[in-house]
Amino acid sequence: MAILLGLTAALAWGIHDLCVRQVSQGTGIFASIVAVLIFGTLLVTPMSLWAWDAPRGPNALPLGLASGVLFGLAAIAHYKAFSIGPVRLVAPIIGAYPALSVGWAVYTGTPVSALQLLAVGIIIAGVGYVARAGDNEAARTHPGPAILWSILAGTGFAATFAVGQAATAEGGELALLAPTRIAALIVVLAIAAMGRVPILPGWTQIRILAAMGALDALALGAVISAGGVSNPELASVLAATFGLITVVLAALFLREPMMRRHWTAVALVFAAIAYLAT
Repeated sequence: MAILLGLTAALAWGIHDLCVRQVSQGTGIFASIVAVLIFGTLLVTPMSLWAWDAPRGPNALPLGLASGVLFGLAAIAHYKAFSIGPVRLVAPIIGAYPALSVGWAVYTGTPVSALQLLAVGIIIAGVGYVARAGDNEAARTHPGPAILWSILAGTGFAATFAVGQAATAEGGELALLAPTRIAALIVVLAIAAMGRVPILPGWTQIRILAAMGALDALALGAVISAGGVSNPELASVLAATFGLITVVLAALFLREPMMRRHWTAVALVFAAIAYLAT
């Protein structure tokens, strides 16, 4: 189940990032994030209200809210990193966050075999290698800020999933969907207000932003829901393949070129996923 949830998140975020290409030029970072969070919140709120009385532990809601705060901060860093740095630099750094997720699992006593660690390493390396294939930008002369924002984004995602999965381990997965996103939205709005950044998107982008909100809500809900199943860290690992999936989808549907060695890397990543699923 953790494998399935992780792959669901990866596919949703992969399609989401294809959509980002359509809105990134006409919509600012904060306007995009705010719109995505609002549409996602509207989507999951009915489910959360329906499941609100479901039994859950006393720490579930506080942890869910903390996860939302972390997700809001990670989303800002993620969008910022991709706005100032080339994909071949940014994607591998952000996509390496599963190393933190697995490290945390080992620290908390979850047994992880050497072969599982090897499979995780193959997934991280494959995602980074294929992400480089999807980058057509010229090299930036000052990569430092992009590297910093990428590290912040990756660390933020790892922390988001660890805290969110701890929340759902106490029950109430559906009930926590709306509070998590509301907390993320409040954080993003507060930072935008402090920076006096515009948050209203162009009306021509509303439909695609609504679709992005639905995909983002599905992905985050899938990874956090893995906290209620065994080996939840695997969902975090597989969700990180969204960068690879974005490049593959672009090659299949947008006819963006990929060489044979990149398809080989894709095959190795999915072979590693298949091993983790056994």
